Amino acid sequence: MRLGATEIILIIILALVLFGGGKLAGIGKALGRSIKDFKNEVKDISDESKEAPEA
Repeated sequence: MRLGATEIILIIILALVLFGGGKLAGIGKALGRSIKDFKNEVKDISDESKEAPEA
């Protein structure tokens, strides 16, 4: 089931009403930072596994 443009606009308006503009911006910023940190950790783990010799 895919969301159309109307449903996405309705969800955005509902989120703005529930959380307000300032709170929503803070949530977006925190989510972006979390994703960035997760990607960095995955990269670090990948780099460590490449450097470690297999026994």
